[in-house]
Amino acid sequence: MHAISFIQDLAVIMLVAGVVTIVFHRLRQPVVLGYIVAGFIIGPHTPPFGLIHDEQTIKTLAELGVIFLMFCLGLEFSLRKLFKVGATAFIAAFLEIVLMIWIGYEIGRWFDWSTMDSLFLGAILAISSTTIIVKALNDLKMKNERFAQLIFGVLIVEDILGIGIIALLSGIAVSGTVSSGEVFSTVGKLSLFMIIALVIGILLVPRLLAYVAKFESNEMLLVTVLGLCFGFCLLVVKLEYSMVLGAFLIGAIMAESRQLLKIERLIEPIRDMFSAIFFVAIGLMIDPGILLDYAWPIAVITVAVVLGKMVSCGLGAFIAGNDGKTSLRVGMGLSQIGEFSFIIAALGMTLQVTSDFLYPVAVAVSALTTLSTPYLIRAADPLSHRLGAIVPQRMARVLGMYGEWLRSIQPRGESALLASMIRKILLQVGVNLALVIGIFFAGAYFAGRIGDYLTAWVSDVGWQKGMIWGAALLLSLPFLIAAYRKLKALSMLLAEMGVKPEMAGRHTQRVRRVIAEVIPLLSLLVIFVLLAALSASILPTAELLVLIAVVAAGVAALLWRWFIRVHTRMQVALLETLGNNVEH
Repeated sequence: MHAISFIQDLAVIMLVAGVVTIVFHRLRQPVVLGYIVAGFIIGPHTPPFGLIHDEQTIKTLAELGVIFLMFCLGLEFSLRKLFKVGATAFIAAFLEIVLMIWIGYEIGRWFDWSTMDSLFLGAILAISSTTIIVKALNDLKMKNERFAQLIFGVLIVEDILGIGIIALLSGIAVSGTVSSGEVFSTVGKLSLFMIIALVIGILLVPRLLAYVAKFESNEMLLVTVLGLCFGFCLLVVKLEYSMVLGAFLIGAIMAESRQLLKIERLIEPIRDMFSAIFFVAIGLMIDPGILLDYAWPIAVITVAVVLGKMVSCGLGAFIAGNDGKTSLRVGMGLSQIGEFSFIIAALGMTLQVTSDFLYPVAVAVSALTTLSTPYLIRAADPLSHRLGAIVPQRMARVLGMYGEWLRSIQPRGESALLASMIRKILLQVGVNLALVIGIFFAGAYFAGRIGDYLTAWVSDVGWQKGMIWGAALLLSLPFLIAAYRKLKALSMLLAEMGVKPEMAGRHTQRVRRVIAEVIPLLSLLVIFVLLAALSASILPTAELLVLIAVVAAGVAALLWRWFIRVHTRMQVALLETLGNNVEH
């Protein structure tokens, strides 16, 4: 009977959703809104009939919808795109998120909502909707314009920061408090995990997918992709992170595969089905009574979303050096909330830390801002002309001078090349150190199980810790050597730039050599102190630590060239994967 009830519910959802979305398509409205309206029509709060009998199973399917939505967002994400979007995306996204969280929190407190409701409201308002914006820009045939490319860059950064917000909110919901130390710790661990997952994933997953693709079987490729997606989500949950993070990350890893377009074609119908159920499930939760009771907060929040995002995103784009017209178009294009907001609202309900009214309020605000999105994008040009006519000449001149000054301080020629080299070296050092820290964290995480295994041979806990810490150090040697070599190259570059012959005279070369040797050694000392602090739970005694250091130094001296070759092969493989062109 349960199976029949489930099939009946699924039939009702798909039939009603199909009819309503056809109507919405004819009315040139976003299909996402059609799904939400369909859920509202068949929901338990809409008389006269209760058409859905097994809401729990539908919610489980809706969670699959969230996984596929975030997985497909990850597929659209690209490290190459992230490097290309420049300062505009980072500044606009950061300003938007900070300002909208503050506005949402203040609105919640103004309405006397609880601290947790207010905090979640701020997070709900922080992230714009990738699905709705892409659809609107497609419909308006503006997808290839410059402001649209800037919007896509902001959305990429928002998705990354949104994952961090979800991780932070989960921690706050569990502990009930938030401190600056916890925030930095959570963000640090999350960033570390994302870097390690991306580097290792990009080294392994595209090669696995390329091997499976050789069999030219869509079925095999689809099953492999789904297996990797769900398996990685399970791993992330085991590490006490959200499934949303796992789905996004494995999607971002697969985005670097040559089979990306084929994967997108195969996954699209599955995504469409489960995301439809997700949005219908949102509609099921809408209670008309709550919407009427909270009509005034919904109106206030909607106005706050539109104006707040216009100001924050527009100001961020302008600060990054874009002209006023482009900045305004960016701000008005991002003035809505969508699928990420529903995920955050659902998180609050799942953790049972937010009130029942917050979810339908978020859905209502999303519906209103979604309806306004195409009109806001169209209105950006006329509004910019009107503002241009109103703004006093002196202010317009000052704003124009700011743009010219910003362009004038951009590094050019040799200085731009040096800045690019320094950024590249620092990025490589950062990735290598992240992998080293990850190895030591893994050693600390699995220390208990490894200790149980070692007990049969070594009963002393101190020696067990020494063996685990030593093994982590040996595994880290290729990355530590690479970091040392990069730091030496950087110090040589800085010495050449900083020590001029007119300053040091005949001692110029000697001073440069000293600087080139001292900076990497001091950096390594700082790194080892950091590793000791981070791996305190498995840190052996001082005597064992000295012994391990001596052994590691001997191994490094004997196998120096071999470690360099191993690391070089890994780096080449990573760069080849990132540099591959996607198949068409």
